[in-house]
Amino acid sequence: FIMLTYIFMLAWLGVTAFTSLPVYMYFNLWTICRNATLVDGANLCLDLRQYGIVTIGEEKKICTMSESFFKMCDSNELNMTFHLFIVALAGAGAAVIAMVHYLMVLSANWAYVKDACRMQKYEDIKSKEEQELHDIHSTRSKERLNAYT
Repeated sequence: FIMLTYIFMLAWLGVTAFTSLPVYMYFNLWTICRNATLVDGANLCLDLRQYGIVTIGEEKKICTMSESFFKMCDSNELNMTFHLFIVALAGAGAAVIAMVHYLMVLSANWAYVKDACRMQKYEDIKSKEEQELHDIHSTRSKERLNAYT
């Protein structure tokens, strides 16, 4: 279970890393939208090559001077998508934290059970030795009693 939990934790860590990229991209896009509305006449551009969405050979830029950019910034879908990606990132992060916690608890329980097994073996050996000593002592006592009679 420890190895399986560790593998699942690494998988959730990958999901967390994967969901952090859209949050970063949408945050930059949201910042450009906010700055474009505050500063009139500024030509701010977002190059999609830096996010790996398009290949390096293509030049795809989203600039603030286009009408489609302002429609995109004013749409509710952009804001809702950004918040949903944040929720997905928070959920994946919570899953990673839960997996780490479960891994720690599982390891501690395994160590406790392993220690309890060792302690049980020690108690068994100790009780056998005490029984042997008791048998030897009782045998000698009977020999002494027989020697006097």
